[in-house]
Amino acid sequence: MPLHPFAESIRITRLAIIMFTASHLDHSDAFGDEPAAGKQVEQSLKVSETLTIPYLLFLPDGYDESSEREWPVILFLHGRGESRGPLSLVAKWGPPRFAARGDDLPYIVIAPQCPNETNWIDPEQQNGILALLDHTLTELQCDRTRVYLTGLSMGGYGSWRLAADHPEKFAAVVPICGKGAPTDASKLVDLPIWVFHGDKDSSVPFQHSVDMVNAIREAGGNNIRFTTLEEVGHNCWSAAYATPELFKWLDEQNTTQE
Repeated sequence: MPLHPFAESIRITRLAIIMFTASHLDHSDAFGDEPAAGKQVEQSLKVSETLTIPYLLFLPDGYDESSEREWPVILFLHGRGESRGPLSLVAKWGPPRFAARGDDLPYIVIAPQCPNETNWIDPEQQNGILALLDHTLTELQCDRTRVYLTGLSMGGYGSWRLAADHPEKFAAVVPICGKGAPTDASKLVDLPIWVFHGDKDSSVPFQHSVDMVNAIREAGGNNIRFTTLEEVGHNCWSAAYATPELFKWLDEQNTTQE
């Protein structure tokens, strides 16, 4: 049995090129089940008087609080469509989807939900994401050297922003069909990044990813990959997360690398 979830292979061309901390956080499992190994449950975190973050939390099979084993963490940022409804929508795509369908997923996965009236690059939401991440790293058995950030569409925008502002927090970043600021390139040169984008995307132009990759390379970054999904539109994330090498590549990244 493979370690990671794969889907049917698709035609891709891979180009070998890609604080805030709240002082008083109120954690609640008001949405339902207690966290447990092999389960994905709904949770919430009160960051401030004006911000409470609902999120999905997945603990991998084998997670045991009595053990000293630490687990890598995936922070997943969803797209705009998953803001428009219940928290369960966040499990529609990406790692939360794999967790929901019972795939073998050897990571702690945290997947917050962004309110429909705002977005992931909003400063308050960015601060909330950081607070949630810090809370998770403190409360759970996490490997702090292996924290991976990924997001799609609106979440791709948020991933670029969060990575540029806090590159030291992540071992690797996987922005999918998002947009970053090329002026941030110098902040990202040392961070392992794998970018995915469909070249027929009519919602978030493919050129946005091209511009980011080129800017980072020109700034001296040499640990960036760029996968062009040929003849694929906006929903390129299904293909991206089905890339067999992706999770193997993630597992090879950590912040202790020379």
